[in-house]
Amino acid sequence: MKYSIKRQMTVVFIGLGVCLILGMFIINVNFLESYYVHNKASEFVSMYEGLKEAVEEEKFEDTSVMSEVHRTAEMNNISYLVIDNQYSQVITNVHDRDMLKNQLLGYLLNKAQKGGKVLESTENYQLGQTIDPWNQREYIEMWGSFDDGSQFLLRSPLESIRESAAVSNRFLIYIGCIMIGICVCLVWYFSRKLTEPIRELARLSDKMADLDFEVKYTSGGVDEIGELGENFNRMSEKLECTISELKRANNSLKKDIEKKDRLEQMRSEFMGNVSHELKTPIALIQGYAEGLKEGVREDSESREFYCDVIIDEAAKMNQMVKNLMTLNQLEFGNEEIEFERFDITAMISGVLQSMDILARQKQAEVILRADSPVYVWADEFKAEQVVKNYISNAFNHLSGEHVVEVKIAAGEGKARISVFNTGTPIPEESLAYIWDKFYKVDKAHTREYGGNGIGLSIVKAIMESFHQEYGVRNYDNGVEFWFELDV
Repeated sequence: MKYSIKRQMTVVFIGLGVCLILGMFIINVNFLESYYVHNKASEFVSMYEGLKEAVEEEKFEDTSVMSEVHRTAEMNNISYLVIDNQYSQVITNVHDRDMLKNQLLGYLLNKAQKGGKVLESTENYQLGQTIDPWNQREYIEMWGSFDDGSQFLLRSPLESIRESAAVSNRFLIYIGCIMIGICVCLVWYFSRKLTEPIRELARLSDKMADLDFEVKYTSGGVDEIGELGENFNRMSEKLECTISELKRANNSLKKDIEKKDRLEQMRSEFMGNVSHELKTPIALIQGYAEGLKEGVREDSESREFYCDVIIDEAAKMNQMVKNLMTLNQLEFGNEEIEFERFDITAMISGVLQSMDILARQKQAEVILRADSPVYVWADEFKAEQVVKNYISNAFNHLSGEHVVEVKIAAGEGKARISVFNTGTPIPEESLAYIWDKFYKVDKAHTREYGGNGIGLSIVKAIMESFHQEYGVRNYDNGVEFWFELDV
């Protein structure tokens, strides 16, 4: 990345290193020679003290003392010359005594080179920076006299100091280049070590922004970045839990809203359907009751017929109300379901026996295909309601050969109970709606046998409360309704 922390750290630290080395080089170029000169002046003073001690104590003949003086002079690159007050004895460490002697005599006769620079001046000596007119070289020189009247001259070429400064500067440049290279490698390595956890945190935050909470900070560490990574992990877990709770709450709210809308829709449909279903029987009851009151027919047979119609319509209304109450309890879960193990074959046999009179009235041939007991798990009372609704529908829609076939087939973990009746198949466009309340395929025929379109809605509610499958299938010669239970 163009503006990555790693790149910025590398540039900053390398820049600091280059600036540091460049600053040291500039300081060396401008001040190293002055420092060397100042340091050389201190060496001249030390050399002066050594010579003064040797002269005043007359230790020129002492080999050890003079060896120390020579060693100090050689080590500091200083040439010296000492002349006694009689100009007869000369002590020096150079071969060309005359050059130094002439230089010293020039100073003594006040004929020092012009353009010299005095560095230090005392009662006994002067220290200065001069140019030798014979070779045009610069020197640092000290001249003066000792207490016994001896004269001395100390000299060191400034060229050697400048050469040392130049060598030092070149060495600094070489070392600087090497250090910059090492600095680049170290900065790159440590910036990578430092920025990798930060980049991992950046990737982690990017994933969290996309609601991906599976990723975790894994680099560890006990520093601030490691602590930040642990905080990211905790934040990720808490965000995941919070969003899960929000989604659950949102889903629950949606379900409540859908349930409320569905209840409102069901209420509206219910009121419309009930009012429609009650309109006809109430009108019949009212009409026949008014006829009885007004004495439309005087004979007993007519009055008995009117009363039978009123009783029949009232019974249908009563049955519809009971069915609606049952359906309401099933749909809203107000009725408890008690699962028990029972023989579905025996239960269906009992239902068929109780409906034998209706079978004879419909001239139906009833066939039960179940050779042995089949034990299932369900609420026996509600399962019996399903069977009765199916068989009643079969009797009420019989035609053709007038056959009603009830079959029990036990399979892997399930038992399928089916009720088939010969007759006219249900139109395909009506199959999706036959389980709805008050839906009637043939309204005239339904009215004829006293149906109200609630029976199959009760079947649907019961089977859904069992969490079991149910359905209908058309055949060329009839219709089969079925449902399943756990064996």
